[in-house]
Amino acid sequence: MYLQPLLCVFWLLSLALMLEEASPLNSVPRKFVPFHRDNAHLFSEMGVFNYTTMLLREDLNLLVLGARESVYALNLQDISKELASVKWEVTKQQKTDCNHKGKDSEIDCKNYIRILHKRKDDRMYVCGTNAFDPVCDYMSYADGKLSLEKKGEDGKGKCPFDPFQRYASVMVDDTLYSATSMNFLGSEPVLMRSSAVPIRTEFKSTWLNEPTFVSMAQMPESEESEEGDDDKIYLFFSETAVECDCYNTPVISRVARVCKGDLGGKRTLQKRWTSFLKARIECPVLESQLPYIIQDTYRWCDPQQNWKDCLFYGVFTPQLDTDMSAVCAYRVSDISRVFAEGKYKNPVAVETSFVKWVMYSGEVPSPRPGACIDNKARDAGISQTLQLPDRTLQFIKDKPLMDQAIQPIGDKPLLVRKGAKFTRVVVDQVQAVDGGKYHVMFIGTEVGTVLKAVNYDGEMFIIEEIQLFQRPCAIKILKISKVTGQIYAGSDNGAAQLQLATCERALSCMDCVLARDPYCGWDQVVGKCIALSKAERRLIQSVKEGNATLCPAADIVRPMNQSIGPGGNLKLSCLPPYNLAKTSWEMDNGHQLPSAHLQLLPDGLLILNASHRDAGRYRCLSVERSRAVNYTTIVAEYEVRIASTGSGKALTVLPEAQTNGPSVVGLWVVIGLLLVAFLALLTWNFYKKHISLPCKREQKNGAHRPQSQMTDPL
Repeated sequence: MYLQPLLCVFWLLSLALMLEEASPLNSVPRKFVPFHRDNAHLFSEMGVFNYTTMLLREDLNLLVLGARESVYALNLQDISKELASVKWEVTKQQKTDCNHKGKDSEIDCKNYIRILHKRKDDRMYVCGTNAFDPVCDYMSYADGKLSLEKKGEDGKGKCPFDPFQRYASVMVDDTLYSATSMNFLGSEPVLMRSSAVPIRTEFKSTWLNEPTFVSMAQMPESEESEEGDDDKIYLFFSETAVECDCYNTPVISRVARVCKGDLGGKRTLQKRWTSFLKARIECPVLESQLPYIIQDTYRWCDPQQNWKDCLFYGVFTPQLDTDMSAVCAYRVSDISRVFAEGKYKNPVAVETSFVKWVMYSGEVPSPRPGACIDNKARDAGISQTLQLPDRTLQFIKDKPLMDQAIQPIGDKPLLVRKGAKFTRVVVDQVQAVDGGKYHVMFIGTEVGTVLKAVNYDGEMFIIEEIQLFQRPCAIKILKISKVTGQIYAGSDNGAAQLQLATCERALSCMDCVLARDPYCGWDQVVGKCIALSKAERRLIQSVKEGNATLCPAADIVRPMNQSIGPGGNLKLSCLPPYNLAKTSWEMDNGHQLPSAHLQLLPDGLLILNASHRDAGRYRCLSVERSRAVNYTTIVAEYEVRIASTGSGKALTVLPEAQTNGPSVVGLWVVIGLLLVAFLALLTWNFYKKHISLPCKREQKNGAHRPQSQMTDPL
């Protein structure tokens, strides 16, 4: 009677476990590389923290690194070599004033370097938080020394007050575009251009509503433009949604843009952007009810292609406290089209205290609100934004939000992963042996690792995960240099430098090919896995399929001799060489593995109560699946001999108790699920009165009802 529901429960549990195994969220890197000083060049200085601002000076072979109250000039080839440094500390009076304003004198009231940009005259523009009183200066590198000019420019609107507040900036033609807060409290967010006539956003929630700024980038959209368009500055950020008609207002991701030649309006929007438009940007992950929030972006452009072919890669994390992250890619042309042709959202007062945002369906003024000055505007006698009509300016002042959301390429993420949250991303394009060009993503995490991942025609593949720092700490900045073939990562505790191509980690042809790393291939002549850029001949590589049948036969594994006396126990060690590989055992005497006295362990095989039938050759096999093919290699081989009784005491080798391995954790999970299912089934039977409690009392009407009982909470 109860067998069918019970079987259904077990079937559902099995199905759930199978789906969990097949889920892309459980994808793991093929190889995890633990921290080792040989993996990367490291830099840190005792007593200095927050190495989170970087400037690549490839022209000077320098990595300029901004930290707390210090700026360093490091060798770009080996950042562990410091070439120069300069201190930029706050005065005692500044620290006291900051402390009197309620800030921590030893943490907040320091000078955190936040802005580092190269100028055309080879000087660098640098800004710091300066004990909640931001200031900017000019810095030079000459004769092996870094020097500050100590001009002390006002940094308000350029650099954040709060050292832990997100910000964004970009330097275009020696003009700084910045997104930060204008005041001490952080309550006046602004997107500003620091020119002779500064231009900024309005202090209105419809423009910026409690934003968290992420990144900025310039796009040369005027190049070869038939419409005579202007260059754009793109800003990525998240903010509290003003248009959401819901009880709890969610945070959503945005992209905004302004025109480089914007001078503001003459009467309306004086010294304000007349071209500020923003749109929602989405990265749909499964069926998440709350949108994922953007954390970082990277602009990738092919120097041989038009700007329309450029891509923005974005890192997204959930609003809820879950351990999933995603990477989505967007075409710049798609973003530009939404701003140039899309509908606007319009705030409509429904009640005295409520505003509803709907798609605007009325007449749109000409010139189009938010558009840059182009040939069409010039033909109408408008050559600069100061000549725009008030009707156009008032429209954009009230309606800067676009109705259409920007979707990623393919309407889905390139990469979704369960684990440590993503923080930063950089991307490189590599041409493989097959002639294809592949985008390799390097993704920083909150635990100080970097993932190296590629999306092969919709298949998500993580080549490796490298632990950069000995102590787990979030990666807060990533830079990439094609000149050196390196990436540079910064965290609170230090900076690290990592090679793009790490081919030397593969020790065999099969290992090299199954890694599916577009940087690497197997050289049959020298018998090594080497970088394609250093190859003198065609290498064995198969990035899409991972076809290791191209490899020559592997070297024969020499068996290790093991002896054990009758009745003894022996452990044969064998670990899976890679995360995507599984081990199995075979024996040459026909015994089936495992059996009652041959037990499989996560890290080997245990022979219990040995007898003469257990003598023979044991092989530990590694099986790794690539696409639809399984590749098997011999990891270890043992020749086991059973010593005679008179030869001495039997050898007994027992494994240590496993308390926290993956198999034990999985077993506890299964036991827990079975227990929940059993309790649910029991409750259902009680509810249907198929089972009654053992203690019952007779009611006056003759009906039997379960007697309520006091349950001991212990």
